[in-house]
Amino acid sequence: MPRIYLDHNATTPVEPAVLDAMLPYFSADFGNAASIHTPGQRARSGVETAREQVAALLGARPQEIVFTSGGTESDNHAIFGIVRNAPGATKHVITTQIEHEAVLNACQFLEKDSGGAIEVTYLPVDKNGLIDPESVRDAIRPQTALITVMHANNELGVIQPLEKIGKIAAQNDIFFHTDAVQSAGKILVDVNSLGVDLLAISGHKFYAPKGVGALYIRGGTRLRQLLYGGHHQRGFRPGTENVPGIVGLGKAAELSRISLNEDAVRVSALRDELQRELLARIPQSRANAAAAPRTPNTANITFPGIEGEALIIALDLKGLACSTGAACSSGAIEPSHVLTAIGLSAEDARASIRFSLGRHTAQQEIAAALEIVPSAVAQLRQLSPAYQK
Repeated sequence: MPRIYLDHNATTPVEPAVLDAMLPYFSADFGNAASIHTPGQRARSGVETAREQVAALLGARPQEIVFTSGGTESDNHAIFGIVRNAPGATKHVITTQIEHEAVLNACQFLEKDSGGAIEVTYLPVDKNGLIDPESVRDAIRPQTALITVMHANNELGVIQPLEKIGKIAAQNDIFFHTDAVQSAGKILVDVNSLGVDLLAISGHKFYAPKGVGALYIRGGTRLRQLLYGGHHQRGFRPGTENVPGIVGLGKAAELSRISLNEDAVRVSALRDELQRELLARIPQSRANAAAAPRTPNTANITFPGIEGEALIIALDLKGLACSTGAACSSGAIEPSHVLTAIGLSAEDARASIRFSLGRHTAQQEIAAALEIVPSAVAQLRQLSPAYQK
């Protein structure tokens, strides 16, 4: 059997239809989208079509979409842009303890770089990885410039109650940003229903190429530029557009919007089967945040008595790819900040594996994984002095 890939939260393959849409913009339609001649305008047409496709996926207007290099740039632009543009000598940001590093590290830099003039509140989550919207309300200060809460967590798949948080932000006239990198293309994302002012996505999480993403900026939202250069994209994001990547992002958004419900039903059934059978076949195993609403493709399971990194290597040797958590943190010595935030010990956090399925994951792949994983866990437990039956 070919290799089994269950690490779609890290990255996805480019869909053949997406690649086909991109190819002309490497050759025949290679023009600079900022040029006014015919080759440039052919490229511009591809970019603007993609803008409409991405806007449709998010329930936004095309003019509210700014193309970027990916989720990290989009998150950074939103956070730095809003906070640095906010009035007052002192400013305050509200976020959570389980955000992606693109948000956490940006917030920590603001604290350090401001010399204390910018403070950040990192709200805790419950054992299922959910934030209490009322804790957001309680954390608001007169100086609060931004609330940033991710839509779906990259390690657990937990979906946060953004609609309620969005109403709280609006009631207090505070800008609201969300990292939707792990939700866009998997579940319905509507910027108006969520009540967000800024939203970040990354193409390679839903079958577009790496190196392209987008930032939704609600009309009328003012934020300071992150980059300085030309006047591309209404001055929000200078630099020559990555036309093939943007076209690919647009096509992937279109495909995801069409197949969203069908994909969710099929993939969630496979995910549930994988989780249920692994818990039944592997003693003492536990699913993390299983009681919370989750993206349909994600399961995070603790296998006590093993080291997650060792299990990843063992599974890879057997032809199965999965992850210990965020790909950006692979190889890190510290346990996952997400798993410790929901109450896992450092030992259990290091013994946890994330399985993330994709649009093309097949039933036979799940059946094979259900043979491979229990066998690998049993072998590692036999070698582990820490495991007690």
